[in-house]
Amino acid sequence: MQDTLAQASPGPGTGPGSGPGLLDRVLGGIERAGNRLPHPFYLFTLLFVVLAVVSTVLAALDARVTVPGTEDELQVKGLLTGEGLRWLLENLIPNFTGFPSLGTVLLMMMAVGVAEKTGLLEAVVRATIARAPARVLPYAMAFVACQGHVMSDIAILVIPPLAALAFRSAGRNPVAGLIGAFACVCAGYAAGFIIGSLDALYTGITQTAVTVLPNGAEAPTHILVNYFFTAAASLVLALMGGFLTARVLEPRLPQPELDPSGEFGADGVTAEVTAVERRGLRNAGLSFLGYAAVVVTGWLLPDSPLRGEGGALVPSPLLSGIVPLLFVAFLLAGVVYGVTVRSLSKADDVPRLMADSVTNMSGYIVLIFAISQVIGVFNWSGVGTLLAVKCASLLESAGLTGFLGIALFVLLVCVLNLFITSGSALWSLMAPVFVPTFMLLGLEPAFTQAAFRIGDSATQMITPMNPYLFLTLALLRRYEPSAQLGTLLSRLSVFVVPFLIAWLAVLGIFYGFDLPLGPGAAIHSP
Repeated sequence: MQDTLAQASPGPGTGPGSGPGLLDRVLGGIERAGNRLPHPFYLFTLLFVVLAVVSTVLAALDARVTVPGTEDELQVKGLLTGEGLRWLLENLIPNFTGFPSLGTVLLMMMAVGVAEKTGLLEAVVRATIARAPARVLPYAMAFVACQGHVMSDIAILVIPPLAALAFRSAGRNPVAGLIGAFACVCAGYAAGFIIGSLDALYTGITQTAVTVLPNGAEAPTHILVNYFFTAAASLVLALMGGFLTARVLEPRLPQPELDPSGEFGADGVTAEVTAVERRGLRNAGLSFLGYAAVVVTGWLLPDSPLRGEGGALVPSPLLSGIVPLLFVAFLLAGVVYGVTVRSLSKADDVPRLMADSVTNMSGYIVLIFAISQVIGVFNWSGVGTLLAVKCASLLESAGLTGFLGIALFVLLVCVLNLFITSGSALWSLMAPVFVPTFMLLGLEPAFTQAAFRIGDSATQMITPMNPYLFLTLALLRRYEPSAQLGTLLSRLSVFVVPFLIAWLAVLGIFYGFDLPLGPGAAIHSP
């Protein structure tokens, strides 16, 4: 992939005989600024040092804060003191190993990794896109792309070229399938009906951020807190994505020049689903449905251990323990599919694939070590609480509360996402401040997390810091050898504002009608 990216990224404004235009200069400036940012690990290390100094100075100045609604006055504690150093030595490892998203994400990745590496997820994508009629194809493509986050970044590698193949087979412009699928994967990355490791990652960071405030841990922060919202958003985004692809993008595209190989999938990618793969999908689907039926039945039975206090369905152990249940579901479906298509030949293949998936998360584990220490200091020192109270007071005095404040927060995330494309890094930077800030303004953590999903997805497709943008450019050049980065960005820009408006409209409906964002997850604090 490195060679492909190198060939595909000549940089803005490099068209033959043309100087850089305004768009090229803006994008070039974003790319240069982003390249000056340190690796997220060092970014959080620097933040840790700044927090250590700031907390110590505030402690020396006897800084105190009273959280609205409580009578207790919190005194800021300094990390560079005897008490602070003792705390750090005793809590460095617990901060890391006890970080909520660490175990959750790794557990989900082990199961999803088996489903992905046995070929199940790719087969599902091919079965849904390739079999759609030509008129429905853009909408089927958009719907599948908006569920792509379950495949992690693999979705960006698999879905766009498969969509191009499907469009070409249906007699439509394959470039529309390629660009439309890339846009929908990026914009819908935080949406979808299917729970994945991204949901676990967001939730884990939120669970830590709520502890900045007293009694904050009582707020619902399970992995399904945004499920109703993301499911609804994925439908709206799919309809919007299909419409923009078919009615706005495709009519304006030139006829493609087919690549010399005569086959877009020269590297082995094909849109066809074989008979054995169809049998594997059927068996995996039946096993998944059977497992889901057993779980739901067990949940609905009176006096079930899966019910909550007093027999309540929500909240209940089923919701708080949904991650292990999802782990079994993905693992079961992946193993059944792998055995059917013989991508699993022996029992040892299953733990090997699980280990491979965890190995791919090594960079994330290292980053979590730095993130966990920063959030730990935020919570212990009281700096996070102080910032939250001051930010809430500032927003309230400016009248930026409720949905208006959240909308401005979304726009801020959209801008920062142009420079920091790692969702975990950006949410880890923002959650410790904004989650408690909006909690003080009467909004539950689930609502702030839902708003972050919007900003984290809306501008992902057009930032030069997204390496998959250049991979998509390389794929585009198979059809249009003269295509430049500006060519691709101008076509992707068709999607950015409509997707952002669609995301915000769905969030606005949930807010206006005070609908739960997920099981037991309200918008306003009780």
